[in-house]
Amino acid sequence: MKVLLAGLGSIGQRHVRNLRTILGDKVQFLAYRVRRRRHVIHPDMSIQPAGPDVEGLYGLRVFTRLDEALAERPDAVFVTNPNSLHMPVALAAARAGCHLFVEKPLSHDFRDVPELVDLIERNRLVCLVGFHLRFHPGLRVVQSWLAGNAVGRVLAARLDFGEHLPSWHPYEDYRQMHESRRELGGGVIRSQIHDLDYAYALFGLPRRIFAVGGHWSRLDVDVEDTASILMECLADGRPVAVHLHQDYIRRPRSRTCEVIGDDGTIRLDFNAGTVDRRDGTGRIAETRSFESLDRNDLFLEELHHFLACLRGEAQPIVGVREASQSLRMALAALESMETGQVVNLT
Repeated sequence: MKVLLAGLGSIGQRHVRNLRTILGDKVQFLAYRVRRRRHVIHPDMSIQPAGPDVEGLYGLRVFTRLDEALAERPDAVFVTNPNSLHMPVALAAARAGCHLFVEKPLSHDFRDVPELVDLIERNRLVCLVGFHLRFHPGLRVVQSWLAGNAVGRVLAARLDFGEHLPSWHPYEDYRQMHESRRELGGGVIRSQIHDLDYAYALFGLPRRIFAVGGHWSRLDVDVEDTASILMECLADGRPVAVHLHQDYIRRPRSRTCEVIGDDGTIRLDFNAGTVDRRDGTGRIAETRSFESLDRNDLFLEELHHFLACLRGEAQPIVGVREASQSLRMALAALESMETGQVVNLT
């Protein structure tokens, strides 16, 4: 299998390691590189101070022109560069007939999304968008409990994400990360679109969205570092209030999901690896623990799923159309934050 990578930051290198783990010597790596940074990024986010650079360690054939890389006819292209650079690579790859793995978000805006959707569907290409939280076993438990009406009629949900941005990548100045820079499609809403994606998976596309937030902290960024988003969703034709808070500030990090029903509540803690269901009396009725789960297990399962899609054994759990919906939600939140108005989506 021949894989072309466009972007070799932390997530790009993670996918290289994991593909090598899964496929061994059956995978050949090509790389489209512009800046050609050399450092090797370890799973713990430290960098290798000496020894082989990233190109030598992984045996990459490097191209500085995308057309030359695509002329090698890769089986799949991994789009793992900054958010605002996703679409030029994805469109070129789709025109060349390549299957796609695109890291979240699908793009930083919606301008070229319809063309990409058309190319993928018309050419019958596989496109998986990299929302690894969809593979979290705790989220799957929540989905199964909701499908079984385990907490009765769903009334509301509270979703939360917070993590100190300068601590994400100790090997680089946080001010240079694409998550910190407007021109690269950064900001907490698009960079952590995971939460909007799983909200969409649980509750569907909101009817309307209202958001407040912005660059409220002392971080040296030019993007929103705090966002509070209220979404009106529907369940069986009834309104459900879904509130999401996100920030680049908190230590220790937090990512939780609480669903409130008229006959109980569900609380998932992604970082702790626990999910509980309380009945209508407030007592814990069911609990699951995934404390032994390694974060990289989610990325490995994601790649196993992508390879199954390439073999025709599965359909992408988050395809290009579904990923475009979470992008619509993110862009609506940003629009509402800027205008102070409610944004209708349906």
